[in-house]
Amino acid sequence: MSVVGAVVLVVVLVVATAIGLVLQRRAGRVRASTAPSTAPGWDLAGVGPGTDDRVLLLQLSSPICTPCDRTREQLTALADEHDGLRHVDVDIAERPEVARALHVMRTPTTVAFDRHGTELLRVGGVPRRADLLAALPLEETR
Repeated sequence: MSVVGAVVLVVVLVVATAIGLVLQRRAGRVRASTAPSTAPGWDLAGVGPGTDDRVLLLQLSSPICTPCDRTREQLTALADEHDGLRHVDVDIAERPEVARALHVMRTPTTVAFDRHGTELLRVGGVPRRADLLAALPLEETR
């Protein structure tokens, strides 16, 4: 291997490692939404808000994804524990238009919407339960 080839290899490895560390650090972090105020939340989920629903947790998953399974379990438990919280899991292999409309590039991604369809927050990766609960507008527990 030439010196130039070795230098290129080292640079590629350093850049790939840096990108991996940044993605790992961001995984599970709740981010306030920067989406337009008229996001199509409930329509994309294929459901309408019930009379008691205040927040929709729309999870975008892929068929073979272990973090998606952990996210599904966590969000289902949260929805069972809190009034007004609804969880819907969308398989992007079956409904890629949802991922495109929401500009989602990885799974799992969870997007929270209020009852008017306005995007509240996003989480890439498995959500951190405490952070998610702190960020959601929830009132009572079952």
